[in-house]
This record gives sequence, structure tokens and C-alpha cells, in this order.
Amino acid sequence: MATPKDPMEWEVLESEYLYRRPWLTARRDHVKLPTGVEIKEFYVLEYPEFCNVIAITKDGKYVLERQYRHAQRLTAMEIPAGCVEPGEDPMEAAKRELYEETGFGGGEWSHLMTISPNAGACTNYSHTYVAKGVERISTQHLEATEDIKICLTDPDEVIRMLKNDEFHQAMMVAPLWKYFAINGLI
Repeated sequence: MATPKDPMEWEVLESEYLYRRPWLTARRDHVKLPTGVEIKEFYVLEYPEFCNVIAITKDGKYVLERQYRHAQRLTAMEIPAGCVEPGEDPMEAAKRELYEETGFGGGEWSHLMTISPNAGACTNYSHTYVAKGVERISTQHLEATEDIKICLTDPDEVIRMLKNDEFHQAMMVAPLWKYFAINGLI
């Protein structure tokens, strides 16, 4: 049985790519709403799928990263994250990113959530996993453009940082709050 069409879905009358690069693709859509209203210039950003991981060591420390974020011109604390390669399973991408960025691996993995970074303008999703019982199995394997400092952090400190808005990446803040809430830690 076919899934019925969403009655609120917009009809795309015309679509034009304005910019295509590996990390950013922009297109302009001419759309018609179910009400009959037309928007001649609706801009959509196509980004790769994204993944991140709340990694907890065998002794209960959270594996956090400190790195500079040029768009905001700030050095930020984050959970390990990165892009999902085309055709790659998001959990495998999260395992790869954790290993490459921190040298940590192993543990018990589970899916926590999948959210949209910006459903109004972006096509991608962010997939979050929890990895409990990870351990250092290697050194970092950073790309030339990465400068990441690893910070093993107590859960109380992560909660304090969340409450004081010390994490700036929304796709990381939401999963951290959810994780602590569903586990009764806040």
C-alpha cells in the first residue's frame, strides 16, 4: 500500500542549483503551497549527514573535545562528531569519527536520536549515538585541518557546562540534555 501524500507538502515547480561544493550545496526552489500561494525563491542548503557520539569511558568520564570554530570565532567544547560519508552507516561513521578524533573505541553502542539541524532550510540529519565503556585504543588520527584537544570530563562537570551554556553546538546540546534527562541525571 502506498503512503498517502502529506497534505501540507509543497509542490516544487522548478529547482535550480546555485552552488555545488563537497560541504555545501545551495539551490533555489520555486514552490507552490497547498493554499495556492507560490514562493518563487525558497533557498535550500544541502549538507552531508552528520553524526556525533556521547562517549563514556569505562571509569565514567565523558570524552569531550575542545576545538576552534571559525564561523563563530570561538573555541568550543563539543562531543566527538563529523560527517557521514555517502553510503556509510551513521553508527559506523560515529565509530570512525570517535576513533580518528580521539583514539577511543570499543564499548557498547546504542542510537540515542536523529534530529534535523534546521528543517526549514537544510536537508541533512544529525545522528547521535551513546558509547559506554570506551577506552583509548590508539592515538588521534587527525586531518590536516583538525586541531582537537581531548578532555576527559566528569559527568557533574558536563551537567554544569550544559546548565551554564558552555556548549554552543545545538546538535550536541540537544542530545546531551536528552541523555542526562532520560537517565535521571538532571
